[in-house]
Amino acid sequence: FLTFSYSIIAESKKLLILGDSISAGYGIKESENWVRLLETSLKRDSFDIEIINSSVSGDTTIGGLSRIKNDLDQYNPDLVLIELGGNDALRGYPIKQIKSNLNKIIDECIKAGSTPIIMQIRIPPNYGKNYVQAFESIYPEIAEENNLKLLSFLLQEVALRKDLMQLDGIHPNANAQPIIANQVRQELLNVLK
Repeated sequence: FLTFSYSIIAESKKLLILGDSISAGYGIKESENWVRLLETSLKRDSFDIEIINSSVSGDTTIGGLSRIKNDLDQYNPDLVLIELGGNDALRGYPIKQIKSNLNKIIDECIKAGSTPIIMQIRIPPNYGKNYVQAFESIYPEIAEENNLKLLSFLLQEVALRKDLMQLDGIHPNANAQPIIANQVRQELLNVLK
């Protein structure tokens, strides 16, 4: 008799996270960051996945675009999770420019043979209804136009809870990280399967 054992993912996968301060873990210990917690929980459940966190606090879509080629060459990831645009919006950058930069990042990923995944970004309502709507609609548009998976906003379950946010009201605290990791994990499993 031959016995076979199957893991859910046949071979090891690499996921690159191209993000800003929310993914970089601004103001919290690296070991408590949602990215680390996500990797630990996936490995605990026998997912052979390595997560490379290429997130930079304060980064914009143009910053991500300037870094992506080097990241793709260096790490050769199977998947790239793009969590960028929030800082562009906070600086009031033109919507067309933000969308163009995100599309260029996606093109680089596809050219390198990596599967891009885009994450919805939301911004506070005080930027004006028109700008907020135009900005937030970029993400479903990009996902549809490029046939990509769209993950929910990272802070969906924590942004409106003061007890889960740092004093600046922008960055999640350590207590929020397991909630974020769990949200991303559930959505990511649908992509990995």
